[in-house]
Amino acid sequence: VQLQASGGGLVQAGGSLRLSCAASGRSFSSYAVGWFRQAPGKEREFVAAVATSANTYYADSVKGRFTVSRDNAKNTAYLQMNSLKPEETAVYYCAAGRPWSASYYRMSRLNEYDYWGQGTLVTVSS
Repeated sequence: VQLQASGGGLVQAGGSLRLSCAASGRSFSSYAVGWFRQAPGKEREFVAAVATSANTYYADSVKGRFTVSRDNAKNTAYLQMNSLKPEETAVYYCAAGRPWSASYYRMSRLNEYDYWGQGTLVTVSS
């Protein structure tokens, strides 16, 4: 599976962006898709994930503001981000994997994902 993330850009605080993660290859529907972000000088962190069942998982910091979804017919996953904050400036990555279980713990772990996109930069200005 190859992943291509897009949709990043510059937005003012309080604004919105929608990121897309386009997958090539077969069996996209059999993979969970996770979104992670990495700010300069910080570790990569979990943002949100959507399971093969379409169940969704969110980091506490984004609950109520971000929405993750998938369209298996288009081999694409999305991350709708609203009410963005300057501290959320980061490179956002999408990843695909088959976590051991559909629990928050597994879905939020980087090493549960085997395939990673190249990342898309989101800059939130104050």
